[in-house]
Amino acid sequence: MIRLMVTQLGGNQDDAKDIFQEGLMIMLEKIDNREFALTCKFKTFLYCVCENLWKSIIAKQQAAVNYFARRTEPEEEKDFTEAMDNNLCREIFLSVFDTLDPVSKNILKLYWEEVSPQEIAGRLGYSYGYVRKKKCEAQAELTERVKRHPDYQKIVNSGTVAKKVVY
Repeated sequence: MIRLMVTQLGGNQDDAKDIFQEGLMIMLEKIDNREFALTCKFKTFLYCVCENLWKSIIAKQQAAVNYFARRTEPEEEKDFTEAMDNNLCREIFLSVFDTLDPVSKNILKLYWEEVSPQEIAGRLGYSYGYVRKKKCEAQAELTERVKRHPDYQKIVNSGTVAKKVVY
């Protein structure tokens, strides 16, 4: 069953064996968890686990292909006004970002560095819930301040590319 599914979705026999083995490992981890209760047939659950594993691998491979395709495409010559708008947007963002309170700035910087909320809470000495709430509030405040910035209003009203940058 699993071999057929993997091969139909673009894999080979070795991929199917790897997915099956990984699926079994996940099943063993689930069974060790006392809170886990199997509510369907074992083979149905194993099939779903393996299908999700294979689809996630396909998605990662596709993302990698897209990433490398973008990296190898020659960069188009940018319009001078687009470059100016992008620089202005960057300046607006940085000036507005500097007006945020230090806690908000620290939390956002760490999020942008892809640090997990749990780790941010540990580093800064806050609770996990506080970090998540503060991050949402800081992002909302940052967005609103950028939208209210007079230079941003000029860009938006001129109808140029910069609209895509902030939204």
